[in-house]
Amino acid sequence: MMPSQTLIKNETVPSLFWRRVHEWADKTALRAKVYGIWRKITWKEYGQQAKYAGLGLIQLGLEKGDRVTIISENNPEWLYSDMGALCTGGVSVGIYPTDSPQQVAYVLNHCQAKFYIAEDEEQLDKVLEIRDSTPHLKKIIVMDMEGLRHFEDPMVISFDQLLELGKSLDEESPLLFEQRLREPNPEDLAILIYTSGTTGPPKGAMISHSNILSTMDMQNQVNQGDENDEILSFLPLCHIAQRTVSVFAPLLTGGKINFVEEMDTIPQNMQEVSPTIFFAVPRIWEKFYSSLILTMRESTRFEKLAFKWATGVGQKCSSIRLKGDKPPLYLLALFKFADWTVLKNLKKVIGLNKARYCLSGAAPISPDLLKFYHGLGLDIREVYGQTENCGPTTIHYDDEVKFGTVGQPLPGAEVRIAEDGEILLKGPHVFMGYFNDPEKTKETVIDGWLYTGDVGRLDEDGHLIITDRKKDIIITAGGKNITPSEIENQLKFSPYITDAVVIGDGRKYLTALIMVDDENVMKFAQENKVPFTTYASLTKAKEVVELIASEVENVNKQFARVETVKKFCLIDIQLTTDDEEITPTGKLKRNFVNAKFKDVIESMY
Repeated sequence: MMPSQTLIKNETVPSLFWRRVHEWADKTALRAKVYGIWRKITWKEYGQQAKYAGLGLIQLGLEKGDRVTIISENNPEWLYSDMGALCTGGVSVGIYPTDSPQQVAYVLNHCQAKFYIAEDEEQLDKVLEIRDSTPHLKKIIVMDMEGLRHFEDPMVISFDQLLELGKSLDEESPLLFEQRLREPNPEDLAILIYTSGTTGPPKGAMISHSNILSTMDMQNQVNQGDENDEILSFLPLCHIAQRTVSVFAPLLTGGKINFVEEMDTIPQNMQEVSPTIFFAVPRIWEKFYSSLILTMRESTRFEKLAFKWATGVGQKCSSIRLKGDKPPLYLLALFKFADWTVLKNLKKVIGLNKARYCLSGAAPISPDLLKFYHGLGLDIREVYGQTENCGPTTIHYDDEVKFGTVGQPLPGAEVRIAEDGEILLKGPHVFMGYFNDPEKTKETVIDGWLYTGDVGRLDEDGHLIITDRKKDIIITAGGKNITPSEIENQLKFSPYITDAVVIGDGRKYLTALIMVDDENVMKFAQENKVPFTTYASLTKAKEVVELIASEVENVNKQFARVETVKKFCLIDIQLTTDDEEITPTGKLKRNFVNAKFKDVIESMY
């Protein structure tokens, strides 16, 4: 199936969605686990639930342009709420389920939300704590009422009650829904995406219907999807990347969206679903790699030799293919045998044995990690973009994968490098601006060009190479410009390191704050009889410090002397996406870490 621009010309997300509901009525749209069994949800059911949710919001007072916030882990109700709001003229706003009550209050007040759709009691408690300071909020809707059977509050209703309200309005006014979904124009605001706010408070990026559908079309021209695709939805749906992959793209392709049960069950759900298209942030790819490497370290001598031989054959084939050449027949035969005996099983372990292609995005990733997966026979590509351009702008094209770059511009997208090295983007996918912040919008979009804040260059083949964030480039006391992300990516390639922040701006030498992979390091400690009682004591154990020192030394060998990490400290508290130092996609926030661990950093100098 190859959608063209004419397919979505003059369309909006609601009009395309409703057309799909009728065209693909009996086909499977979504799948979610109910009591341990995967349940199919057809396009017809998807459409009906979204319709009732939207009409229910109208019954509660939704008017065109009103903001509807959704705070929940990924599930079908998220999509019913999202599409229901869009189809009835509302603006959908996702809130990260890990946000604190204060962060929730900020988003509600900033976008002047009228509705708050919460997953469960935990998310309800957040809004109840701060609702006195949210004057625009009119109604709270709760998806899962477990533990709330006897709870009563005039402002709160259940999601089932919302659907009942919608159903009764549909019976009274059967033409109302289709009338409302035809009201938005392609250039109207569809969704607000709040950035993670690494510098100052989060900003609300305004994304139009045209932005969304243009992006989907541009992306699908390069990496085509079809109705047989299985997609796993597990990253936050309020993040632009997961939203495009598992909500909007299937409107063009018909791919099936599978919701993970919870983050802990991702490996199991991966094996059950065997996604054909898989998008993940670098942290997930690093975790899969660590898992495979550590599993092989515990295997028999024969298994280790087989792994080394098979991955070696894969790397040889991969390096030839990446140069644009075809491997010789004998090597192809060897690879086929290696895949049949070893590599296929490795891909099954991580659930990617049926993957047509894989994508990594939302943060820089080590080229060596991409080469490893390519050597397994996985078609893995890097994608680059921002919330402000609705997700992707550059991507690796089929047979033009070039690791160390983030690919070439999508059809219809333009990339330019400013005099100071900043990457500028242009195209129909560039956002409308920041909500209620015209000054910041003027600084970010100038003459139609989006100023990304990233620094990079275009190589001789037109592939974009990202150097770093403009504000993150380190200038040492000796005047040397250093891009910390390159060093950090190599450190994260270690199975024992989850994340790292390299420091050295205005300093004589580089240091690093390192967050260890607790699971793998604990395993190392247990196997080597290293005593520890808490996470903090684990990071202070002499053997663990020596282990990380050897990993740092291995990385240092790859860089010039001025770029080597001279000292490091291990972060002695476990940081998760619940902490302000970590973004929802698993990245350490450099500014927050520098401030929180200021004394630790100073001790290294």
